[in-house]
Amino acid sequence: MSRIGKEKIEIPQGVEVKIENNLVSVKGPKGNLERQFLDIVIISKDEDGKIKVEPKNDEVFTRSIWGTTNSHIKNMVKGVTESFVKKLIVEGVGFKAEVKGKNLDLSLGFSHPISMEIPEGIDVVSEKNIVTISGIDKEKVGLFASKVRIKKKPEPYKGKGIRYEDEIIIRKEGKKAA
Repeated sequence: MSRIGKEKIEIPQGVEVKIENNLVSVKGPKGNLERQFLDIVIISKDEDGKIKVEPKNDEVFTRSIWGTTNSHIKNMVKGVTESFVKKLIVEGVGFKAEVKGKNLDLSLGFSHPISMEIPEGIDVVSEKNIVTISGIDKEKVGLFASKVRIKKKPEPYKGKGIRYEDEIIIRKEGKKAA
């Protein structure tokens, strides 16, 4: 039995949730999210006003999707009330990031600047060497943050590159002089 799947999802004030044929629409103060889920789980509202997710049968795949569906709905409800935020730190001499219109321009020590288009529904703010990515959809925020980070992963000798705010880079010792 899924511990996460068993939990009921509370709906905060100011948030509307509509469920039709496993299409869940969540509307809140920050925006709207909509997602179609597999029909192997039953999504319904209780008398208490809480969302309940149940598996249709006892197959292994159904039980694995049960908790995942519950987590996705929780993230949708949380996203429309408070945005998801990822912070990236750009470290290195001459490395910088700046937002120009709908693009994020990165100077990462290559012979050319890197320009990335910011996806719809995501806000990007760049201050000094910290890039803050925020939005209501957890998947979009995490995906864009990982795409930015992969442009220049942090290296283990000096720590230069782009890393998450809470990421710890294990440093290696350089060559020893003879």
